[in-house]
Amino acid sequence: MRIVAGRNRGRILATPEDRNVRPSSDRLREAVFSILGAGVPPLPQDARVLDVFAGTGAMGLEAFSRGAADVVLIEKDKGALRLIAENVERVRGQGACRVMAADATAPGRPPAGFAAELVFLDPPYGKGLCEAALAALDAGGWLAADVLVVAEHDGREEPAWPTGFVVRDRRRYGKGAVTFLVRA
Repeated sequence: MRIVAGRNRGRILATPEDRNVRPSSDRLREAVFSILGAGVPPLPQDARVLDVFAGTGAMGLEAFSRGAADVVLIEKDKGALRLIAENVERVRGQGACRVMAADATAPGRPPAGFAAELVFLDPPYGKGLCEAALAALDAGGWLAADVLVVAEHDGREEPAWPTGFVVRDRRRYGKGAVTFLVRA
């Protein structure tokens, strides 16, 4: 697994040895960022990004490589937290990337001054965690008014998104799907 583009293009990321973490593939990340780059308006270079159920941190670190100014990575699995910390070092993101050990469905308050403009959600499939985490992040003040949410989930399910969020686009990738949401 590697960073696809930006200042860290080609940098190899540490990956899990077990199956507890399902990292987003290089191909999926490249597709998602191509869609984001073609957005109207395109995502700002200095965006504040939140990577929830971060796993290896690949989505948030890809955003950092492409110019995100502030990246918060939320994960509760101890093994995954070690991987994320290692990957933050590999991309030299120590000043801009913060790793938080938290349950995404009860994340507490965001760091002072942080309101995510772009959120990546990639929980274990089939457990309703996308919806629960998005609702908790919204209620907790983690999200900017003009937030864009990119949620990866099982392609056979259509999550019941929290009130106030609408689907802007949905794409299938193998067994999974990626849904792009904005505030209504």
